[in-house]
Amino acid sequence: MLIAAITFRLRAPWVHSLKEKRMIVRSLIVKLQNTFHVSAAEIDEQDTYQTIVIGAAAIVPHSAMADSLMDKISAFVEENTEAEILDEHREIR
Repeated sequence: MLIAAITFRLRAPWVHSLKEKRMIVRSLIVKLQNTFHVSAAEIDEQDTYQTIVIGAAAIVPHSAMADSLMDKISAFVEENTEAEILDEHREIR
């Protein structure tokens, strides 16, 4: 059994308040949780308006499934947000 973790750093230049940012973050997190049944949360930069850092993690039986899941999550995030993906970090433990 392995843990697959993926972290995204996004930039949303049109956001001008924390309230606006939290609406975007909450929407993306709920979509990730409902679509992939993963744990997801905003993990850093909570007080910065235009930077969003979201992490997702799941328990998987083998590394091939971890890679596949992270590829699907990455494509999903790219398709479901207007924010620019600045960085993506993957980890399998």
